[in-house]
Amino acid sequence: MRELEEPMSAEFDRYAEEYAKLVSHPLRDAMGTSFLHERKWILLQRFYRGLGIPTRDLNWLDVGCGKGELLALGRPSFAQVTGCDPSAGMLEGCGGLNVRTQESPEHLPFPDETFHLETAVCVYHHLELKERLPVTREVVRTLKPGGIFGVIELNPYNPLTRYLVSRLPIDANAKLLTAPVTRQIMQEAGLEIVSTEYFLYLPERLYRRMSALESMLRWLPLGGQYAVFGRKRYSVA
Repeated sequence: MRELEEPMSAEFDRYAEEYAKLVSHPLRDAMGTSFLHERKWILLQRFYRGLGIPTRDLNWLDVGCGKGELLALGRPSFAQVTGCDPSAGMLEGCGGLNVRTQESPEHLPFPDETFHLETAVCVYHHLELKERLPVTREVVRTLKPGGIFGVIELNPYNPLTRYLVSRLPIDANAKLLTAPVTRQIMQEAGLEIVSTEYFLYLPERLYRRMSALESMLRWLPLGGQYAVFGRKRYSVA
């Protein structure tokens, strides 16, 4: 529980100014700070290549976008990228990106069926348990039929991940969830699961040389993080 039931927006407004310092740790830094964002972008690119769908005509929303690092990487490859976050302080670091403040974590400030792709990157472990399903239902509401929702999360089966979470102030209130739990939430919200992938086995230096090895291990639930992709059905009962 957040201290004195502090809203997540207020919590991250306090963190915004010193965010880079608060997420810094020798083990995390060894992975490559900018590489952590790049690796997620590589994963998204490969996912869409696997579907055979070009992204240049798609609209993408990153839910809980923070300072917008991932959106900035992907912006040249999409028709439009948008971010939202409950913390106005975090959004101040988004530069020229199209972002909106999320007044409530359980409501996305967008019309129905707006986006082809939505992502939530390391967001769900900051949500209260009761917020997770409502947030996912909001994603389903704002996705176009056939649209994709990708949840990327910290993997509690990875001992280094658990160690870092226990040491970083930014994760003081974290409630880690496994990939099966994430899939269950997405299915309850009406999404059809497309794939699950584990990644971040290797730091940047080794990944540049042995990316094929990490790809071979994507089924093994020991990577530092995982991604679950779900599709909105064309007709949701």
